[in-house]
Amino acid sequence: MQIWPAIDLRGGKCVRLQQGDYNRETVFGEDPAEMAQRWSDQGAECLHLVDLDGAKEGQVSNRTAIAEILKAVQIPCELGGGIRDEETIQTLLDLGMARLVIGSKAVSQPEWFEEMCLRYPGKLALGIDARNGLAATDGWLETSNMSAIALAQKYEHLPIAAVIYTDIATDGMMAGPNVAAMAEMKASIRFPVIASGGVTTVDDVAQLATAGLDGAIVGRTLYEGKMTVSAAVDAARAALL
Repeated sequence: MQIWPAIDLRGGKCVRLQQGDYNRETVFGEDPAEMAQRWSDQGAECLHLVDLDGAKEGQVSNRTAIAEILKAVQIPCELGGGIRDEETIQTLLDLGMARLVIGSKAVSQPEWFEEMCLRYPGKLALGIDARNGLAATDGWLETSNMSAIALAQKYEHLPIAAVIYTDIATDGMMAGPNVAAMAEMKASIRFPVIASGGVTTVDDVAQLATAGLDGAIVGRTLYEGKMTVSAAVDAARAALL
């Protein structure tokens, strides 16, 4: 199971939100590239970037910070937040992003998302943020009437890289992940599933690995020093032995 340290960008800084609430923000670093280098030095094999401004505004807003991160590390990076047109997809892939996470547009314009997946096979991940099992969109500001699992199953015929599945209720709360929901998603689709939200301890990592998840995004617990990247990587490996 892969460990994806999270770097959430807002105003060019490295921040974390609680339950996706833009009014509950903690700034953890002024230099996102330096943070990326730190996680890489600790043994991270990949990074999960989120453009929080982009998710809210509908267009990528932290391009300078994103470019600096890509220059600073040699490991694969994925980015979500505000990716809503093909020009942005092409620009970010050309910049060196390994893959991109599409969320809101996959809900609002399924035909466009399907076309992009076919045009960029293996380069797009489906980002599903769920509130009470229902898919949320637009930086988590809106909740749709489609279940998260139904949304994932809708695109099973496409060459999608992975499903990034976030449980909003647990995100940033340091109270453990919703393992049952993550396992249910994994059992319902054929794509790799990356779990996000609430991963706090090495035991959380082990539970997700044992449940069959393909990856886990780890955020606030790293920034607050409660778990290291290397410990998370070791826990994921040990759980599968």
